[in-house]
Amino acid sequence: MLGFLQKIGKSLMLPIAVLPAAGLLLRLGQPDLLNIKFIAEAGNAFFGSMAIGQDAVFSNLALLFAIGVAIGFAKDNNGAAALAGAIGYMVLTFTTHAINPAVNMGVLGGIISGIIAGILYNRFHDIHLPTWLAFFGGRRFIPIITALAGVILGIIFGYIWPYVQDGIDALAHWITSAGAIGYAAYGFLNRLLIPLGLHHIINTLVWFDFGTFKDAAGSVYHGDITRFLHHDPTAGTFTTGFFPIMMFGLPAACFAMMATAKTDRRRKTAGLLLGMALTSFVTGVTEPIEFGFMFVSPLLYVIHALLTASSFAVTYLLGIHDSFSFSASLIDYILNFGIAQKPILLLLVGLIYGVIYFIVFYFVIKWRDLKTPGREDEDEFTDDDTVNLSSEDKYTHMAAGFLKGLGGKENLTNIDNCATRLRLDVRDSGNIDESMIKRFGARGVMKTSKSSVQIIVGPDVEFAANALKRLYSLDHPPEPETPATQTVPVNKSDAVKKFEKDSFIAPISGKLLKIGDVPDKVFSEKMMGDGFGIEPSDGEVLSPFNGVVKSVFPTNHAIGLESEDGLELLIHMGLDTVNLKGEGFTVYVKDGDCIKQGQKLANLDIDFIKDKVPSIVTPIIFTNLEQDKKVILLKEGKIERGDNGFIDLE
Repeated sequence: MLGFLQKIGKSLMLPIAVLPAAGLLLRLGQPDLLNIKFIAEAGNAFFGSMAIGQDAVFSNLALLFAIGVAIGFAKDNNGAAALAGAIGYMVLTFTTHAINPAVNMGVLGGIISGIIAGILYNRFHDIHLPTWLAFFGGRRFIPIITALAGVILGIIFGYIWPYVQDGIDALAHWITSAGAIGYAAYGFLNRLLIPLGLHHIINTLVWFDFGTFKDAAGSVYHGDITRFLHHDPTAGTFTTGFFPIMMFGLPAACFAMMATAKTDRRRKTAGLLLGMALTSFVTGVTEPIEFGFMFVSPLLYVIHALLTASSFAVTYLLGIHDSFSFSASLIDYILNFGIAQKPILLLLVGLIYGVIYFIVFYFVIKWRDLKTPGREDEDEFTDDDTVNLSSEDKYTHMAAGFLKGLGGKENLTNIDNCATRLRLDVRDSGNIDESMIKRFGARGVMKTSKSSVQIIVGPDVEFAANALKRLYSLDHPPEPETPATQTVPVNKSDAVKKFEKDSFIAPISGKLLKIGDVPDKVFSEKMMGDGFGIEPSDGEVLSPFNGVVKSVFPTNHAIGLESEDGLELLIHMGLDTVNLKGEGFTVYVKDGDCIKQGQKLANLDIDFIKDKVPSIVTPIIFTNLEQDKKVILLKEGKIERGDNGFIDLE
């Protein structure tokens, strides 16, 4: 049941992701935007018709959710499921209204239709019908059976939904009549459900279903957000309390974690935490911060949930009303300033919460000696503890060690990988033996959540992933063999005998960065190896030396090279660019190609990529340096493609 509910929560994110654009265009050009006359006039001239068009999105939220949830539930996100979700919702609505015109299922009707369409798609998308009906087989069968299901559900809900509707209205009435306590309860539950991924379920109910508002034109709107954006003076009570937390509280928590970090790690930690704080303040995306401490200290997370609850109570008691189209951030605060009630007071409340969060987090982290970012224990793993896995089947041995360290097959639920790391879903990350995983060749282990783990392997991660998938499919995976004599890690090599700094050229033009300034923990903490970064000014990538192409990753976002002297290099174009599935990258070489210095390797479309990933900074990593070698930058600032003499290995 929990897994099913989590899948619903995940599926809801697709239709919700449409709302920021709809809300933005709905607000731009409105006469009340910031109450600045010339902005209103200019905006009305350009955005007025768009605002009307985007209002159609909010008027058809249920249909939007039916399509989005169906896609989220379908195994391969197929368009047939989306079509079935839309048809199922229309049939469901028509049938319920035929029985009882007073029935209004709202977005819940869309969610139910989407779930049914997705489940039916997964069950029947490959169905074979008799020859005379073969045309209607396979995916074409899904809209047909979903329409039939819509009729059946419509008949059922036509009779029972009035009672459900009365229950929802009673719940909404209880919360609102309970005043500060009711809104605080919602804020508390919202945060507590984040680790389970269920907060989107109650958010959808509250934001898009609670309450009814009829405007002067007779149009009817439901839900706290929708009513607020259409000027309901009573709306915004279920969203205002988020602003002090997301814009001020959690960013202040990041500053507290920076202040409590170990001195020698503070500088590295600051880059990570400042980025998360700015993201929360500007966009309202808080999960990177919350996942940084929720499993380290459940107590601290409960305190965070209680502070969120208090924010809802305080903003309600002060009569502040504000809302958003996506999240409680600076962007939405500015856009909705003109229709918010007491927005200046909201800033004052936020500043106070910022101070409270800093003090509370600083005190609890110190008191409980919490291992928040920058305070983790020193790695007890040393090179002398690693296993020699240099045989032909080293990846099988590596995977066997990983599998055992992950808690066995029963703890592993999904295997995926990007250019350098395994991305794994597990049942419980608390059952993982990190030291064992590292002994079998991992350069680092990151528990990104209770059910998600990343293992840093290196450019050969694809071989490790394939081996792990093979072992996972066996009924009885082999036990990893640990030799009595332990030597260097599987990924280490002493192949590099010399390095001539003048024979190595910059592959990309842009701003030269120290490896510690690359905004990704895997690279900045040298889990992949030492190197440097370049923030590219254009997309052309050249070979820095003569050698051979070791690997071109399937998604084209990373290239592994080896020089004539055995120096192995990884050029990773942008951060988290594996998620682009190859879009925005053109690669001109393939595995095994001999390359000459200055030869064009690839091109990245910076304009296309930059808004879709956290950063276009390109780490350039030496993956097989000897342990006593490190990369020294001999210059700073701008560098041109083809420049030499800017780095050395010492």
